[in-house]
Amino acid sequence: MKQVTRVATDEEIARFGAVLGELHRLLRRRTVARAAREPLPEAQVEVLLLVRGTPGISGKEVAGRLGTAPNTVSTLVRDLTDAGLLVRDRDPADRRVVRLRLTEAAHRWMADHEIHRTALLTEALARLDAPARAAVLAAAPHLDALLTALRARSDPRPGTEIGGRRPAPAR
Repeated sequence: MKQVTRVATDEEIARFGAVLGELHRLLRRRTVARAAREPLPEAQVEVLLLVRGTPGISGKEVAGRLGTAPNTVSTLVRDLTDAGLLVRDRDPADRRVVRLRLTEAAHRWMADHEIHRTALLTEALARLDAPARAAVLAAAPHLDALLTALRARSDPRPGTEIGGRRPAPAR
C-alpha cells in the first residue's frame, strides 16, 4: 500500500512560525529577567553566537552570514568590544582584516544565560504531560534540520536562489 505524505496547510505553517517566534521572544525575556540583568540587543546576541560558533571570524564574514551591512556589524562589534564581550585582533596574514573572538566575560555571560534558559525550559517541560513532553523533545532533531534548511537559503529576498546567489541579469 502506498503511503500518502500529508502537506501542511498555509495556516498550519503560519501558526507554527508564530509559535516559534513567540516562544523565542518569551524565553528570551524570561531568561533575562531570571538572570536579573539588562538584556543585550538581539543583534548583539546574534554576533556573539556567531563568534562563539566560529572563533576568529572576520567582521566581513559576520556581515555576510547575518545578511547585515558591514557598517552595522562594525557598530555592533564596537559596542560589544566597549562592553568587554568581544576582542578584535588583526589578522597576521592580512592586517586589513579584523578577527573576532569572545572574551572570558562573554563566555561567562553566555554560560549563565544558558543555565537560566535551561532551567526555564526544564520547569515548563515538567508541566506538560509525558507524551507531550516526549513529542516536544523528539522534535529537536527535526527543528535542527529545519534550521539547517533555512540557513542554506542565506538570502530571504524573493528571486534569490538557494545559497544566496541571485540569478544572472537577462541580456
